[in-house]
Amino acid sequence: MQAASTRWMGLCALVALSVASLGARCGIAGLPETPDCPLMPVDSYWHASVWDLPVHPRSDAWVASIGADAPVHPDFGSGLWQGGPIGIPYTTVGSETPGVEVSFLYAEESDPGPYPIPEDAPIEGGPDATGDRHVLVVDRDACLLYELFDAHPQPDGSWSAGSGAVFDLLGYTLRPETWTSADAAGLPILPGLVRYDEVETGIVQHAIRFTAPQTQRAYLWPARHFASSSSDPDLPPMGAWFRLKRSIDPADFSPQTRPVVRALQHYGMILADNGSPWFLSGAPDPRWDNDVLRELRDLRGADFEAVDASGLMVDPDSGRVRQP
Repeated sequence: MQAASTRWMGLCALVALSVASLGARCGIAGLPETPDCPLMPVDSYWHASVWDLPVHPRSDAWVASIGADAPVHPDFGSGLWQGGPIGIPYTTVGSETPGVEVSFLYAEESDPGPYPIPEDAPIEGGPDATGDRHVLVVDRDACLLYELFDAHPQPDGSWSAGSGAVFDLLGYTLRPETWTSADAAGLPILPGLVRYDEVETGIVQHAIRFTAPQTQRAYLWPARHFASSSSDPDLPPMGAWFRLKRSIDPADFSPQTRPVVRALQHYGMILADNGSPWFLSGAPDPRWDNDVLRELRDLRGADFEAVDASGLMVDPDSGRVRQP
């Protein structure tokens, strides 16, 4: 495979001679460790504006089911909680990192290995965690994202996991219909995490992953998988997209939380897993101020509305969105 950095720079250099969408991709920054790999193209659903989308007809019912009075909770921060980092960590590797075998509980819906997981790969919740135990790895040379759910290292150097998925960070391909990923909705996790490095710039340019206590046995584009036995239409399906109402003024928040509030208004948040109400996912970082992050708890469920994102869809099997 051609080196990703060269391939990426080549695409950007051909903007004037190529289709507009290639040039648009060049506007999304990658991780600090992977500057040549954006976290999905700029015309991916992760970076789509929901500011002007119509309100979904089930909005009031979905908000009520999650909790109209329940506060938003930033599920990320600095330091440790119950022995593990606060949030979902990730790591990056280069082409020199060897792939290791991974055995999957849900092998029929997982991408087979090998996965380039380093020996010291951080695990969500820490090495002794009993929760989701996500492991996220970015290959900065191939611009590929590897994600595992319920990941456990084995004595022989291999790993076992509940499920796993590989995503091309330069592409639009969704999971096969009805397939999970390392997340219940079948979406990648890393592009939806709030990270300190982006908040420090003052701009969060993507939708944010969040959880809800009860979901419907259904999913909406761009999600591909459900995780419920209930057909109650008043419960939100996986992939339900919510937007913070314009009545909330971002200027009322501190510099560390203001970019998150703006992102919730412009890009919204996508329901990706079952969990506690209105929990926003992010990556741990020692620079987070946990006291400041608690400002986000001033937001309540009633401050949000579900939006109808179907008008963004170009193709049901693609993550690319219509451009305004």
